[in-house]
Amino acid sequence: MAVYKVLVMTGGMLLAGTTDHAFVTLVGTNGESERTELDNYGFEFCPNQTSTFPVNTQPLGRLLLIKLEIAQYLHLPESQWFCSKIVVETPEEEALLFPCHRWLTRGEVLELRGAKANKASDDEHPLLIEHRRREVVERTKLYQWKVYAEGLPHINHFERELPSELRFSLSKGLEFKLSKEIVIAELKLKGLFGSEESWENLESMKNTLTFKTSPIAEYLAEHWKDDAFYGYQFLNGVHPSMIRNCPDLPSNFPVTEEMVQPFLEAGTSLQQEIQKGNIFLCDYKSLEGLPTLVVEGKSLPLTAALCLLYLDTAGTLKPIAIQLGQEPSEKCPIFVPSDPELDWLLVKMFVKNADSIMHQIISHLLKTHLLAEVFAVATMRHFPDVHPLYKLLTPHLRYTLQINTAARDVLLGPTGLLSKSSPGVDGNNELMRRHLAETTYSSLCLPDNIAERGLQNIPNFYYRDDGLKLWTAINSFVRAMLGLYYPTDDEVSGDAELQRWIQDIFTKGFLGNSSSEMPESFITVEEVVKFVTMVIFTTSAQHAAVNSGQFDYNSWVPNNPLQLRKAPPTTKGLVTMETIMETLPNIGDTVNFIILSVVLHKKHTDSVVLGSYPEERFGEPAAKRIIENFQEELSSIEERIITRNASLEVPYCYLQPSEIENSVSI
Repeated sequence: MAVYKVLVMTGGMLLAGTTDHAFVTLVGTNGESERTELDNYGFEFCPNQTSTFPVNTQPLGRLLLIKLEIAQYLHLPESQWFCSKIVVETPEEEALLFPCHRWLTRGEVLELRGAKANKASDDEHPLLIEHRRREVVERTKLYQWKVYAEGLPHINHFERELPSELRFSLSKGLEFKLSKEIVIAELKLKGLFGSEESWENLESMKNTLTFKTSPIAEYLAEHWKDDAFYGYQFLNGVHPSMIRNCPDLPSNFPVTEEMVQPFLEAGTSLQQEIQKGNIFLCDYKSLEGLPTLVVEGKSLPLTAALCLLYLDTAGTLKPIAIQLGQEPSEKCPIFVPSDPELDWLLVKMFVKNADSIMHQIISHLLKTHLLAEVFAVATMRHFPDVHPLYKLLTPHLRYTLQINTAARDVLLGPTGLLSKSSPGVDGNNELMRRHLAETTYSSLCLPDNIAERGLQNIPNFYYRDDGLKLWTAINSFVRAMLGLYYPTDDEVSGDAELQRWIQDIFTKGFLGNSSSEMPESFITVEEVVKFVTMVIFTTSAQHAAVNSGQFDYNSWVPNNPLQLRKAPPTTKGLVTMETIMETLPNIGDTVNFIILSVVLHKKHTDSVVLGSYPEERFGEPAAKRIIENFQEELSSIEERIITRNASLEVPYCYLQPSEIENSVSI
């Protein structure tokens, strides 16, 4: 007889008292042990506890699988417990790691593979081949696709409840709910929540929240009208994704030299500045003709604005011309900074209204949340636990399915917070349809995106600088990791699970649109490295860039209004402060947008930051060293950002690695 020592590590919180009995079976190349009860006096599978159990059996040869199960004890209520991992010490004194990270329920039998990552071609033993096949078949049944709306990425569909390990922890769920309820309670006490009255003036909108603020939010409340800070936000605010260099003025934006000459430096011209690469454009043409929310029988305004910006020799970016529509006319004039002060303030607000819609619906919801959901469902459907890409990607997709399910209700439901934005639900969906049809693979890859927008050389672009450092670090990490399992291109083309994964993403996420240049299959290792880099960057860094600053830049609603009530000005010189207050959202809708900014920027106590892999899914020493190297590089990036920010009047912290979560989880 031989003695195997089974070390069981539990984690998480119990969902009920431990009243059932747990059993383990060891399966090796020479047979399997008897079903052995994990019976240790006084042990009740408490959270964060490790206990050791002996399993006496004939020598099993090479250990292949571990079976875990829970059986009913008497007629007591069912219990669940979370198994983090199991380490088996063999008679030869070898310690073998078996990752689990699952909740076990009564009647369920879990079969666990060892921590060594394997592709299907690496499995030779019939038991492992069959185990892999059954696991993938079961997952494709559990994780199914569902059409959310025509022309949009498919979403997850579960015939039964989402698996417990993919749901929020109890603490995260409570914090999420509590942060919202605390804000609502204060707003109700002040008589603001649900009010349909208009604000009296801009001053009355201040101090809406007594106990919630931030240094940047306070700075913004004082400087939001300044043209320099207005331009700065297109680079380093919560939405750095719209601005691009303007090598030629659009034919439908007839800005003349005479219009903008007073706002350029002496001795230069608009054409010269265009040739120097100092003229930039934000064009919101995709909003044109979009159906909008109907309030009191009237459709809310939404302008397909154009905003021209100039970068001076001091590195300051300022708006110099705005047209609130795609077709110039007497009723759609071009506004410039020398126009009446309130005219210029209001037209800038209309541009930011357009920008806010694009930020929330496209850059945030569609291009991080919904794409992350596609990546997550495809990963769960096609990779078994032992596949290297499952191990690599799971930490970056952990909460995606639950947060997206909640987001569709909280944000896009009939009474959702984004349903009160100018487009409303129907307009939001139509906007996403338009953009998904035009989304390209290169637009999701930051180095390509920056080059395509002509933003390689614009100074003081901290989103670009920090983002490219992170992209490079992630890319190096992914290349090193995948190099362990895909030493040649033949390994890529021969991995059927990998090919089914990318095909599913192409057809369900990008709807088979070949013009997107999204890969339909992989031929080379380099192709896989780039795509996986994009997935990790999108679900971590890019989401942080467009989410974490929401309270800083959106809690003062006039700066980034998601809704405006009156049509844009068509004649210069007629705007009054009363016009502006009638155009801004009413009190109730304003505080709803403030609630949105509070909830979406919340960082929870159980957050897992980029580069952290606490679940220890990789057992190979080489993989562990690569993770350590990645963490060291992230620490170096962190130090450089902190040093840079110390000299900035407005620091840019959203791509600081310690502030980036590993996955889309809020």
